[in-house]
Amino acid sequence: MGKKKIHGGKSTKGNNNMLKQKIVKTMWILFGLAVASILMLFVLISVGAIGYLPEISQLENPIDKYASQVISSDKELLFTYSQSDNNRIFVDYSDLSPHLIDALIATEDIRYYSHSGIDFISVGRAVVKTLLLNRESSGGGSTITQQLAKLLYSPPANNKLQRVFQKPVEWVIAAKLERFYTKDEIINLYLNKYDFNYNAVGIESAARTYFNKTPKELNIEEAAMLIGMLKNSSLYNPVRRPEVTRNRRNVVLTQMEK
Repeated sequence: MGKKKIHGGKSTKGNNNMLKQKIVKTMWILFGLAVASILMLFVLISVGAIGYLPEISQLENPIDKYASQVISSDKELLFTYSQSDNNRIFVDYSDLSPHLIDALIATEDIRYYSHSGIDFISVGRAVVKTLLLNRESSGGGSTITQQLAKLLYSPPANNKLQRVFQKPVEWVIAAKLERFYTKDEIINLYLNKYDFNYNAVGIESAARTYFNKTPKELNIEEAAMLIGMLKNSSLYNPVRRPEVTRNRRNVVLTQMEK
């Protein structure tokens, strides 16, 4: 008797290959649609169709409220007075301690001088840790410029979803800020804007409030403490939580050593 030929194996293998090709093709289509949607989102944000985008005049003069200063005849600052939450004394970049700059970049944005407002490496790391590894602390993906955009133009978010929708707007604003200002000017704007609690708005007021010094006089430990407060000035509060604040300062010092 002759042997029967079995063709089922080849047919099954061919079907499997076709199924794999369809799956790969579908995944590429979905990926293309996702990329196109993201690009369209940023285009709509950049033209002001979605979210709030500040006017050019606001970008050129983002901080317009400073405290009035009373200075003695020998040029000593006696006191300041201001409206609520605006006890801010402007300080120029040249009057900042180098320790402040080093601590800020080492802790908040290690690739600050090599990106144009968005650090895609940090964003990718944050996405992987948050979505894939389900970690609440993802190490952060915001650059100094993005943090400045948030301080200047994003109202406090009521929930995580609202915060997610604020991010793309801040990316667009950050890119625009990078076109209007130098890197040194962005750092200066950021440190002049941040609220360090106890009506110490801006680095000049913070240095005087916590150490009775000017920003230029701060030593490395003092600079590290103030920069550590940028993560959350209510949590890392040297008056109410000195030990927690000290630990955060040590983290900043460790980052500076790397």
